[in-house]
Amino acid sequence: MFSLQNQFVRQLLSSSRDLAPIFGVVLLFQVLVIKQPIPQVMDLLGGAILVILGLALFIQGLESSLCPVGEGRAYAFARKGSVLWLVLFAFALGFGTTVAEPALIAVSGEAARIASEGGAIADSDAARNNYAVGLRLTVAVAVGFAIVLGVLRILRGWLLHYLIIGAYCGVVAMTAIAPPWIIGIAYDSGGVTTSTITVPLVTALGVGLASVIEGRNPMIDGFGLIAFASLTPMIFVMVYGMLV
Repeated sequence: MFSLQNQFVRQLLSSSRDLAPIFGVVLLFQVLVIKQPIPQVMDLLGGAILVILGLALFIQGLESSLCPVGEGRAYAFARKGSVLWLVLFAFALGFGTTVAEPALIAVSGEAARIASEGGAIADSDAARNNYAVGLRLTVAVAVGFAIVLGVLRILRGWLLHYLIIGAYCGVVAMTAIAPPWIIGIAYDSGGVTTSTITVPLVTALGVGLASVIEGRNPMIDGFGLIAFASLTPMIFVMVYGMLV
């Protein structure tokens, strides 16, 4: 318990240090450029404290639970020797973490609103909700597929750069034929998937898997899954836009 408290204190100090430049820039421009008093100082101060606490708790949770879970499951499935279960777990992990991504929820909701205003879908709550849910599920399936591809790459020893080049060629090809209004959403979807929840779990899975498989180097083979998780949603979302 005492060790956990010490770790949290260190995370709190680290979060404060990491966020200090952001607060410093805002304060500097407010005083020297805008030259006006800072509005609602107490609210801003309270919000800053909550952000620091939230970031420290989140990082502590990652280090204490989420990262060990991803790495531990990779060890367990690799030792079990069942490729099928490992692939199913990889897809479920990618799908589940992506559906829970707050950034994706925000982007899909905003995309649904703009699509309804632009006439791409009906201007109703049901249509916007269906569009947002469909977009989230499409991205989640894409990430699940990407993690499966990354796991197979580690198992089979495929070269990363060939797969990445092929995925980029797919993105470029789809961009040429996809509706213009879906392209920006698709590109943003590739970015928001690699956020706070997906990255640590997927990274831990890849590193853990590469560590336990004979002949694999965690530094060389353990990383790269996040790149797949960024590229495949672009392709899948552009297909989704063409179908919708």
